[in-house]
Amino acid sequence: MFEQNQELFTTLYAQRLFFLVTSEPKGMKFQSIGRAEARMMLENRLRYLRRTGQTQEYDQLQSVFKLTFQ
Repeated sequence: MFEQNQELFTTLYAQRLFFLVTSEPKGMKFQSIGRAEARMMLENRLRYLRRTGQTQEYDQLQSVFKLTFQ
C-alpha cells in the first residue's frame, strides 16, 4: 500500500492502534505507529493515487479514510 511490500492495519476496536507490516525475505516485520502518523501516511497515499489517476483505488481508500478518521 505505501511502499513495496508494506501494508497498514488497525485494530477493529476503536481503531486507535495502527500497525505497519512489512514483508521481508526473512519474514514479517511489525511496527506500531500512532494515529497521527497513520493518518498522514493515508493522506499521502490518497494524494499519490489522485495524482496518478488511480480512481478506483482512490475511491476505496477515501471511504476507509473517512470511516476511520472523521
